[in-house]
Amino acid sequence: MVCGALLQLGADRAIVSRAMSSVVAEPGIEEVERAGIRAVRVDTRAPVVHRSLHEVLSRVNAADAPTDAIAMACRVFERIARGEAAIHGKSPHFHEVGADDAIADVIGACTALQTLSVEAVAAGILSLGGGTVNTSHGTYPVPAPATLAILEEAGLRVRFGTVDDGELCTPTGAALLSEFVTLPAGASPGGRVVATGYGAGTRDTPGIPNVLRASLLETGDMPAEEDVVDVLETNVDDVTGEVLAACMERLMASGARDVCIIPCTMKKGRPGFLVRVVSFPDDSARLSRELAIETGTLGVRCLPSVHRLVAKREILTVTVHLCGRTWDIPVKCGILDGKIFSIKSESARVREVAEACCITAREVARVAEEEAWKTIERKTT
Repeated sequence: MVCGALLQLGADRAIVSRAMSSVVAEPGIEEVERAGIRAVRVDTRAPVVHRSLHEVLSRVNAADAPTDAIAMACRVFERIARGEAAIHGKSPHFHEVGADDAIADVIGACTALQTLSVEAVAAGILSLGGGTVNTSHGTYPVPAPATLAILEEAGLRVRFGTVDDGELCTPTGAALLSEFVTLPAGASPGGRVVATGYGAGTRDTPGIPNVLRASLLETGDMPAEEDVVDVLETNVDDVTGEVLAACMERLMASGARDVCIIPCTMKKGRPGFLVRVVSFPDDSARLSRELAIETGTLGVRCLPSVHRLVAKREILTVTVHLCGRTWDIPVKCGILDGKIFSIKSESARVREVAEACCITAREVARVAEEEAWKTIERKTT
């Protein structure tokens, strides 16, 4: 569905088809209708073959696809591997998501995104569905445990459904979106809609368009750096540090853009804390209730429609050599007035490399960020 939506959006069909053909077989690409909406369905025409992570990555690396698409596809499967390991422990096979059709799906979707040459990707709230799904391990609740583990790592916003919905987000889909998205969860980019694409799977639900929609926006000279948020505040003097730490973690997981806790002096000279939460306006009421429940405070102040400057972000993947191995590390670049002014390596990947190499995360981040600055300098000279 991801690949189909991107193809209808304008991705290069020939390049995508060639990439998918090189790992499995020539895909079937057709236009279908779902509840009155024309959508593109991609059939990988792949046999059911379960493979290990090493086998999957070998096939992906041998694909006839752009280098960036191959690197992105490898990271998608590494996300899936981490999600499955979090639930099942280490397993020699990927089961459903290690099959050849998943390999073709992922390399096709990553190639499609690369051919569109977009500057940033945002995602709305993901509908996960409900009910149960049959897996190699048995009948599992929806969303599948691996799907939730992948989304938990990525921090994407989700919505749970009902038993009637069925599975609306698979581990593969969750990993693709987690890898594609570069804007903060809940961000609503503005611009002119230049194209819209719909991707369909095999399921055709009567009366409900079971499709994935993707839109291409052109921001032009719009002030993309401007944003509006609400600021929530409360003062507490009877809450322990453990409770405040748990509160901060809960609020961030629930969609807060930022949370800080500031020591302060309250009435009657009591030492206390000011809890400040940055929230998108649509989330303010919900987060205010959570803040009250977590801390026991009897009042939460809301400073509405606070304007903030938000730097544009881009993800640059750099290759570094550590402990005799080659590592790809995503680095987030902050941009103002068309110039990169800050870089920061992706923390989860930095920790992963640091643990594998038995060195500090600070050293890994330093090497990655130095390589990022060198790459930027080469591009601008």
